[in-house]
Amino acid sequence: MNILKDWSSEHTQKFQKETFTFRHRINETNLFTDEALLTLLGTHPSHLMDVCSMSEENDPTNPNRFLTGDFRDASPETILAAAKAGRIWINLRKAMNIHPKYKVLLSKMYGEIAHNTKKKAYKANGGILISSPISQTPYHFDKTETILWHVRGKKRVYVYPLTQKFISDKAFEDTIIKSITDDIPYSTEFEKDAIIIDLEDDQAATWPLNSPHRVDNSEFCVSITTEYTTHASSLKNAGMIANATLRDKFGISSNWSEEKPPTKVAKFVLGKVIKATTTLQDKNVETDMVSFKLDPSVPGFIVETEPYPRQF
Repeated sequence: MNILKDWSSEHTQKFQKETFTFRHRINETNLFTDEALLTLLGTHPSHLMDVCSMSEENDPTNPNRFLTGDFRDASPETILAAAKAGRIWINLRKAMNIHPKYKVLLSKMYGEIAHNTKKKAYKANGGILISSPISQTPYHFDKTETILWHVRGKKRVYVYPLTQKFISDKAFEDTIIKSITDDIPYSTEFEKDAIIIDLEDDQAATWPLNSPHRVDNSEFCVSITTEYTTHASSLKNAGMIANATLRDKFGISSNWSEEKPPTKVAKFVLGKVIKATTTLQDKNVETDMVSFKLDPSVPGFIVETEPYPRQF
């Protein structure tokens, strides 16, 4: 069975350059039914699993900020029920890489893209997202190339232009040296420039590297998000680490998009050295704080707790 359903030469021309959608047959694998998800929730390593909710604080520059939950005392049935009924968002990180059947599927997904684009197959990481009908993903960007493979439900994706207005170099730099969030400052003024994609079962979407985006669910949803590193993403990420260091330590601000190729290469090398030493990242790393637990006896399944560092 082919996974890609309608990939065309037009998709190949747009790949990694434009925002577009295509169709797939992932549902036909039966790896994303409720029964299959319960098995995953019961076997996936806890350190690679996130159960989150959304902040109700009215911060217009960072709406729907994620809150981390403690799921260790909850059964797989409770976790899935919470995602169907409450304000819960679940990320099974690297699920497509560590569970054998899903690993085979991921290899097939990217093998078919490689065949159609005539490019070498990318080594992708893939997580499985399970989210509630009212779950919303905040305005953010991804540090690597990304494909959102939607499997079940309906969700709306907003993709924004890749310009300084929507993602400034400073916002990129601040994010690249932190390990917890990819969120960046948001304004409602951005909405008139968004590309809106309404995803249903068996649709996937992809967009140019680092394009800001956010997501609104309208039903219980199951998706796969895959990310892969390219020369372009490695060059930019290391260069941004270098620029962040120069700004932080010497007050030197640079605009990555305006720099000449030799300068980008030099900053790539500098950024790799800085990353290897980790001194800047150690100083800026954020602590992931738990602020709620799951309880099937309360409406919405969420019980707030005094914040404490996540150590699981």
